[in-house]
Amino acid sequence: MSDDTRPALPKTAGAATDGQERRAWQRMLSGRRLDLLDPSPLDVEIADIAHGLARVARWNGQTIGDYPFSVAQHSIAVVAITQTTAPEIGAAGRLAALLHDAPEYVIGDMISPFKAVIGEDYRAVEARLLAAIHRRFGLAAELPAKLTAAIKAADRVAAYHEATRLAGFESGEAARFFGRPRINAQTLELDPWPTSVAEQRFLDQFTILNAAATASVT
Repeated sequence: MSDDTRPALPKTAGAATDGQERRAWQRMLSGRRLDLLDPSPLDVEIADIAHGLARVARWNGQTIGDYPFSVAQHSIAVVAITQTTAPEIGAAGRLAALLHDAPEYVIGDMISPFKAVIGEDYRAVEARLLAAIHRRFGLAAELPAKLTAAIKAADRVAAYHEATRLAGFESGEAARFFGRPRINAQTLELDPWPTSVAEQRFLDQFTILNAAATASVT
């Protein structure tokens, strides 16, 4: 994605009102410093993503169970759903599905109503982070529309089952927001995992999909 086609940055990004420089990067446990305003693929590490997503709770933590339902576990569920709803996307498509919420390792998981309040500023930062993550792992910075639609459809299926099984939604209410799912929740692992388990399983899934995606283009 060229600079002139990337989402515009927030107009106030990095601005300071007191003459002090604002920090727009986050230091990761790997030692990388990821700039939120101009993220570089060179500063993206899968270990940082897995570590962060395993510690980010879906539904603002308002879920049943002894552990939060993590974005890492949600991402694995979305991959499992695509194997039924969109088998044609292949290994690279499933890798993109695994990484569809990867920017949240930096910016957290904001619930949809709050994203709507923040608006385009949030979406611009999220899109730039996702593009950098895609480039880091050999995916197109901007995915084809058909693949994006397939991932979003699987994401909605996961959201419906999470909402009804974990977050206290009635089925009719969840259907209004996410649509009726095409697959049964019994095929998904939705009992929240401990953080260490979610992190390792995300890494394991990445290793498998990345190897398969790489093999498919060589």
